[in-house]
Amino acid sequence: MKAFITRRKSLLVAAGAALALSLSACGGGTTTTPPVDKPSFAAGTTMEKLSQAGKITIGTKFDQPLFGQKGLDGKPVGFDVEIGKAIAAKLGITPDKIEWVETVSANREPFIEQGRVDIVVATYTINDARKQKVSFAGPYYEAGQALLVNKDDSSITKPEDVAGKKVCSVTGSTPAKTIVDKYAAELVPAANYTACLEPLRNKQVVAVTTDNVILAGYVDKEPDAFKLASDQTFTKEPYGIGLKKEDTVFRNWINDQLEAFAKDDTYKKAWEATAGKVIKTVPALPTIDRY
Repeated sequence: MKAFITRRKSLLVAAGAALALSLSACGGGTTTTPPVDKPSFAAGTTMEKLSQAGKITIGTKFDQPLFGQKGLDGKPVGFDVEIGKAIAAKLGITPDKIEWVETVSANREPFIEQGRVDIVVATYTINDARKQKVSFAGPYYEAGQALLVNKDDSSITKPEDVAGKKVCSVTGSTPAKTIVDKYAAELVPAANYTACLEPLRNKQVVAVTTDNVILAGYVDKEPDAFKLASDQTFTKEPYGIGLKKEDTVFRNWINDQLEAFAKDDTYKKAWEATAGKVIKTVPALPTIDRY
């Protein structure tokens, strides 16, 4: 009887482990970048401060499939998350010493300015207006704005089709401004893109607009409900890593790491484990803007 109970416990443990692996896979891929052992940095730099502290706070999205989405274990997963982990590893910081803070489009600059986060990796488009408040390393990826529509809607195939119609996007985001200023849509603002899905499903809006990779994640999750209006994008959205405005040394160091990631396959592995599950072609690292 004792042997039976022991065997039964072993089977339950094995089954639990298999289920955990399965759920982890459903939540999104991950990859492991080993931390640098005892890295050395110039005195007084942000790199030295973070490395000696042995921890870092990173802002990311919690609702963006493929790039930054809270997993079943409560931790975010996605391409942005993997880039954040890789940067932390170069500081000698292990993933368990990263504090992840949810940053939505409207609070990314304030969180950086207030010191609530050390960096933001959150589908964060680099633009001149934002450069007035924060600095950017990168870009590490170039997306493009697109439209998400209901699967049965063939009336919208290009941005000009939403003129005078209700379109949902996130407050303070670049796509929200573009769809209003350039294409004369009526904006229905939301706190995050997930909050736009029900209004679209219920036909309170005709489309949701943001970057194509974000929308592709929603299509991947609900292919019978939603589709991209077109495979074509109508803007260029260079994603950068946000940090304190005057911290040029830290920005240059992050840029160096991004270029190294492209050479040593860190970038490729991060993509294939996350966004590459839907977008199969591994993108090339864009030319770093060392302004």
